[in-house]
Formats: sequence, structure tokens, C-alpha cells
Amino acid sequence: MTLSNIENLFKQQWHQKSTADTAKILETDLAIGLSKTEVAERQELYGVNEIKGKVGKSAISRFLNEFNQPLIYILLVAGIVTLLLKDWVDASVILGVMVINAVIGFIQASKAENAIAALAKSVTTEATIVRDGQKVQINSRELVLGDLVLLTSGDKVPADLRLVAVRDLQVSESALTGESVPVQKAIEALDADTVLADRRNMVYGSSLVTFGTAKGIVVAIANQTEIGRISQLIEQNTELETPLTRKIEQFSKSLLYVILGLAAFMFVVVMGKGGTWTEGFKSAVALAVSAIPEGLPAVVTVTLAIGVERMTKQHAIIRKLPAVETLGSTTVICSDKTGTLTENQMTVQAIYAGNHSYGVSGVGYESQGAILQEQHPIEIDRLPALRECLKCGLLCNDSHIQTKDGQLTVAGDPTEGALIVSAQKVGLTLQDLEQEQTRLDTIPFESQFQYMATLHQRKEDGQDTDRHIVYIKGSAESILKRCHRQLDANGELIDLERQQIEETIDRMASQGLRVLAFAKKEISDRFQAIDHEDIQTGLVFLGLQGMIDPPRAEAIAAVRTCHSVGIQVKMITGDHALTAAAIARQMGFSQDEKPLVFTGKQLSQMDDRELADAVEKSNVFARIAPEQKLRLVTALQSKGEIVAMTGDGVNDAPALKKADIGIAMGITGTEVAKEAADMILTDDNFASIELAIEEGRTVYGNLLKTIGFILPVNGGEALTILVGILAATSLPILPVQILWVNMVSSVALSATLAFEPKSTDTMRRSPRSPHEPILTPKLLWRILIISAFNLIAVFGVFEWIWQTTSNLDLARTMAVHTLVSAETFYLLSISQCIPSLFAYFQNRYSKNLVKNCNLKIAYIPAIGVACVFIFQVFFSQLPFVNPLFHTQPLSMMQALICISAGVPVILPALFLKRFAPLN
Repeated sequence: MTLSNIENLFKQQWHQKSTADTAKILETDLAIGLSKTEVAERQELYGVNEIKGKVGKSAISRFLNEFNQPLIYILLVAGIVTLLLKDWVDASVILGVMVINAVIGFIQASKAENAIAALAKSVTTEATIVRDGQKVQINSRELVLGDLVLLTSGDKVPADLRLVAVRDLQVSESALTGESVPVQKAIEALDADTVLADRRNMVYGSSLVTFGTAKGIVVAIANQTEIGRISQLIEQNTELETPLTRKIEQFSKSLLYVILGLAAFMFVVVMGKGGTWTEGFKSAVALAVSAIPEGLPAVVTVTLAIGVERMTKQHAIIRKLPAVETLGSTTVICSDKTGTLTENQMTVQAIYAGNHSYGVSGVGYESQGAILQEQHPIEIDRLPALRECLKCGLLCNDSHIQTKDGQLTVAGDPTEGALIVSAQKVGLTLQDLEQEQTRLDTIPFESQFQYMATLHQRKEDGQDTDRHIVYIKGSAESILKRCHRQLDANGELIDLERQQIEETIDRMASQGLRVLAFAKKEISDRFQAIDHEDIQTGLVFLGLQGMIDPPRAEAIAAVRTCHSVGIQVKMITGDHALTAAAIARQMGFSQDEKPLVFTGKQLSQMDDRELADAVEKSNVFARIAPEQKLRLVTALQSKGEIVAMTGDGVNDAPALKKADIGIAMGITGTEVAKEAADMILTDDNFASIELAIEEGRTVYGNLLKTIGFILPVNGGEALTILVGILAATSLPILPVQILWVNMVSSVALSATLAFEPKSTDTMRRSPRSPHEPILTPKLLWRILIISAFNLIAVFGVFEWIWQTTSNLDLARTMAVHTLVSAETFYLLSISQCIPSLFAYFQNRYSKNLVKNCNLKIAYIPAIGVACVFIFQVFFSQLPFVNPLFHTQPLSMMQALICISAGVPVILPALFLKRFAPLN
């Protein structure tokens, strides 16, 4: 094998090749495998079978990159300013906030870097191979192209293989394709355009062999495998960018330019009035410090962190802080079907036996439920045909139900688990039936025959009899062609009514049900074993059972809620189109009898523009390959949508990274999906997403309140400095005092807004426009009005006290207290504190007072106000603090004057709450 044909090998459509052609191209002997010499040559040529990511940035580079944000630039300016003022304490506080923000961001980003490492780990395993005619076991890293690999039940597939021999092979590919049940494999060549999920002659790295044995040739290793290609897709989407990060970046840049512009303007004004360079510089510094919201990054981080804690209670773990808010602006949710919208437990929902149809209540592997006829439970003893159909499903079965981690699961095939449960719902158990009939032999399921059969010897009074019976289950086509008679409702033999049965099969299939047929045959007692020839003819048809992985009831309600508030929900699954359409109908994705479903094959033939149109027309996408999930998310984003993508498999990881918010499943999700995601659902339930969206909207509302609180405070400070300089008077508030207000009082008060509970109309509003900026016209008006009030109150108190006492330090001290008083009453007016207190006193004598949470809502703002009161006492009343901040102690009357001057802010605040609400 030469270097010249390497690229051709990687481009081969191996599922289209015959086994002989595959072996010829890869120069592999199907009997003895490769020789040691060939292995050494190929390892040197292709390297080891290990997924390798691109070289990442060093930890130091990633940490320094956390400072590359406009909002951090503002903090940096504030730090430099305070250093120039030689105020080491305040400079340390500001720089400390910068470091804390950077550390938090670094930790979150480092977790995201683990996605590809988890992917590589998921495919590392031991492999049994044939080399030089000898069976040996090696680490999967040592596999080379052309190696002959042996697979058996329980093995993890070590690389991409073209199967050359199979025996009853079933492989779980759910982590790669999303299909919920194991796939039966074969070796025949397939068409070139066969989608990944339908390539029955291939197995792929990281999938799991659940049954049977096989032999395959390695056709792709390392990054050339399907899972390796997924790792490359992940690498292409490593940066987290959410509506919040985009808006804060835009807002921060605008704020930075405004502050620098005002500082430059102030410098020019002072110089124009004949001031010195030093005076101009100090004036510019004072204005810049007053306008910079130093505490805003810390408060934003606190608000998001509180949102993270709240979402944990809603079964949602947030891995990246900005993702909290993203949920609140989500416009489209792309959801995987299996386990998220559905129970991930195959359930029999329809039975046909004795020319009658029956429904089945109950979902999952719990035996609660019943078999119904016309909505009424049946008595199994009066329906021998139905009993025989259920009995066949229970005896012709190699699986069993078990409890694992407190959950009922199937050890074996999920479809067989569903048959066990349907029989249990009428009181049939395997233990009881085995006492009546002993299994003697089995014909396991094989893809070329499409059925399984078991031979049983009947017992009477605990003794073996000469009566033997074969039970058979399989595809309807394979069973019906071997049947000539059937049981009627009374258990009597009649001629097979093929047309009626086939119509029933079509009806079940149209409902997305997976249909199995059941039959039996009584044979002579000389048989102690059976073969395929024994059941070619003469079978008695017993009935049909149709099963599906049913939707979660709470997920149906959650989808309905999402639709009612303008959030689209789209189902993207690896399952078949009919199954996807049936689930879509049950969940209310579409009111049409036949929902529009696009398959992966159809999408592969569309260009980007056609795909963007398709995602608008349909909510259901079936048989989707990994890169197609990524294309679907990209197409939705090209339409301006904010996309949340759910998933649990390796195949979902690239789309999870690309989506505005990736949501991985905590129970069934692979480590790769979890590492790629921004959020993890601990209960794998779509309903939890709806609750998390509600929390996300609440978080964003609280963020707007926080910004709407902090910026007017800074605006009032800036206007006070500006007017003081233009009026050629002393500065009403010194820069060091402004830093105290911004970093202590404002932070203590605004942090309480992070704990604000959700409002009653949170999930009644449509999603916010992703293009809506943080500084809306309403918010700008609020900033101007409240800033103007703060200017009047602060400047008025300062001028009055200075003119009457000629004590500049006292005037400045009272100006600061007035500003803090005004922001305190402003906080109370925009929070839910005052309304909750009114509601509390209205319900003062309610018998359900313990359940009333209104008073609890008032606790947090009250605590913030109390803390600020204590801080302000320290600020002005402690002798050793006075020299640091140039303050003087106040009398009780002077303190009351400051408080009284701040109270009137409630009036404009209440006006704005009515006509310019913050959320």
C-alpha cells in the first residue's frame, strides 16, 4: 500500500463494495488477516487509531484571553485611574474583581475543552483480531487499515468496519445515529446513497454489540472514522457566543466610547477655562470614574450564578454562565426524540388477535396498565387467541426486565422487553408459563429469515407430556407466508384471513408502530431440536403486536406551552420517518394527519438555501446524519433564530456546540455530548427545558433590572461631576467616594435583584428579539430621568450644606449619603419588595399564611438595605475611615436630611414602572 492511494481509500464508499472487493482493495486475506510486516508498514503510514484534536492554547493564553472583553477594558481603565490617584485599596478591589471574573470564565471554558478528550476516550477499547492466522487481543490504538476484527456480544466496536461475516449480529448505534433499538446487521452491498443509519453492512467505532458475532475489515481509523469526523465538527464550533455575550459586548463597547468621549470633553473644557494639565487630567479622571459601572461585571456574574442555582432545582445543570440567559431568548428548540420527548422504553400499544383489535394502556416497563377493548379492560380467560398471542411473545423471548439504579430496564432487546410487559398486564409471567412448558431448543433471530423460534415441551401436573409446540415471532412478512390457518376469537382454527391481517398491519405501521407477528406449530414428540425446515409451512397465525417508544405526557404539555409563547419545537431524530411522524402527531407538532417529514436523504440533496426553507416548513426530521444536524442548526441560525439543541449521543455533539445553547441528557447522554453542551438535563425530560426557559427569562429580566439600577446611579454621578466642573465649583463627590458607592453600596443593593422571583406572566410573553439591544429607548429614558433626579438631589444637598457650613468634607459626605439614599429607594421601587409587603399585610390573617411566600420576597432587598446602612455608618462615622475617604461624622438630623432627600425618587420610579418597565 503506497502513499499515493491514501486519499482514495478515505473517499471509498465501503458500504457499496462487496466483501471480496473490500478485501482486495485493502489487500487483506479474509482467512489469515494481515502479517506483522504489513501491520508495521501501515502503522508507519497511517499512524495509530486515536482521535487527535488540534493543539489547544496554553492555560496561560486561555486565562489572559478572559481579559479580552470590552467590559473588562472598562474595569482596567478604572484600575489604572485609581492607581494614578495612588488609591491602592480601591485599585486592589477593582483589579480583584477583574481577576475573579477571569477565573470564573477560565474554569467554565476549560470544561468545554474536554469534549474532544472525552470523544477519544469513548473509542479506546480492546480489540480481538486475526493476524498471521492467529486470534490475538490488542489495544484498539494498534489497529490499522485492513485488520480483520472479530466481534461478539458486549464488545465495543474499535473502528469503522465493513462486515464480511455475521451471525445474528445486532449493534446498538443510538449514540451515533439516534436510533432507539439495536440494528440487525448483514453483509450484502448497498446503494451508494444509503444514509448512515441504514448501512446494515457497516459498524462504526464506539457503537456496542448487543447480540451475535461478526467479522469485519477495518476501513477507517482515528480521525477518518465517523466519530473522528464528528470530533472535527466539534473543533469547528468551540467558541460560546450567546445573545447575552453579544449584547454585553456591544453595550460595553458603546459605554466605553461614551466614557472616553466625556472624559476627553471634560479635559478640553478645563483646559479651555485656563486650567492646568494636572487639573484637566484630574477632572477627566473624576468623570470617567463616575461613569464607569465598576460593579456591573461582578453583579452580572452573581445574577447568572443565582440563575444557575435555580435551574439546578429544575433538573438543569448549567456548565457555562451566559447560557442561563440564552434560554430566555430561545426561539427554536431542536429536540432529539428518544428519551427526551419519549420514555425511551418500547411499549406495546396495539394488539390484533382472533380478528379483533385491542388497545394497551400504560407506558414503559412498568406492568401497570391493561389490555382494552372499546376502552374497557378484557378478561384474558375468555379470549384464548389473545392469550396465545401474548403467551407466544413471552415464551419466544430471550430478554428480561431488571432494576438498575432504581430504574426498570431491559436486559436484551427493547422490543422483547415490551412483549414481556404486555403479557404481564394480564397476569401472565414467564415463571408460571415455564412450569407448564419447558424450552428445549431455540432458533435465534437471523436477518435473512426475520424470525425467532423456540421449541417447548408441555407439562401436565408437573410431568412431561408427548405434546411439543413451537412458538415463532418475527416480521409480518416472514410469518404470514408460512401460515395457512389462524385462531379465531374463541380459539378455534379457521382459514387465514390474509387481507384483513395485512390491512391491520398497514394501519399499525401508518401509526408509527413497529409490528411483530406471532405464530405456533404443534409437532411430534420425537423432536428434541428444531431447524428452519421444520417451520417452513403449517404455522397457525396467533396475532400481531404493535409497539412504539411513547411520548412523555409532561413533554406533550411542555411542547404545547412552548408553542403558545411562540417557541418552535422541532424533532430531529435518527429513527424512521413513520415513527417520527407518529410521535409528532401525538405530541401536537402538527395538526395534519400526515405531518411533513424531511428525511436525511432528502436533506442531503438540498443546498443551503433550500435547506433553510425546509426548516421553516417542517418540524419533523428523520434519519438524520451528524453533519445534517449541524446543517439544520446553522440553517435556523441563518434565519435569525436563537436555537437550543438537545441530544444525548456522540452524533449530537457538533450540533450541541454550534447551537446557541446545547442541552445534553444527564441519564442517557454520552460523556462527549455532556462535554460539548452548555446545559445538562439531569432527568432527560423535555418538560425540564420549558421550566429552564422560564428561569432563563427570569434571569434576563433580573439582569435588565440590575442594569436599569446601576446605570442611573452612574449617570447621576457623572452629571454631578459634569455640572460641578462646568459651574467652576468644587467637586461635589470625589473619585474615591464614587468608587466607594460603585463598588460597595451599588453592588450590595443591585446584588439583591439577582434573587427576584419570576413574575406571573413570564411564560405568557413571546421570546425576546435576539436583535434587541440592552440599551433600549425605554431604558435610556429611565437612565436620563433617574440620573437627572440624582443630580438634583445630590448637587442640591451639597450646595446647601457647603453654603451654610463652609465645611467641604461635610458637604461631600452628605452628598454621598444622599446618593446612596436615592439609590436605596429606587431599588425598592423597581424590586418586588414593596408589592410583596403590601400583599403580605393584606393576607395578614390568612389561614394559609405558611404557604404565603410574599414576605420571603421582601427579605433579600431588606437584607441588602441593612448591609448598605451598616456600610454607610462605617463610611462616615468611624474615625479611622474618615481620612481615607475625606468624610466627616454626621448628626442624626443630618442623616435624616440625606434620607429625606432620596425618598422622592420613588415618584419618577413608579411612573417609569408603569410606562417604561424594565422587563
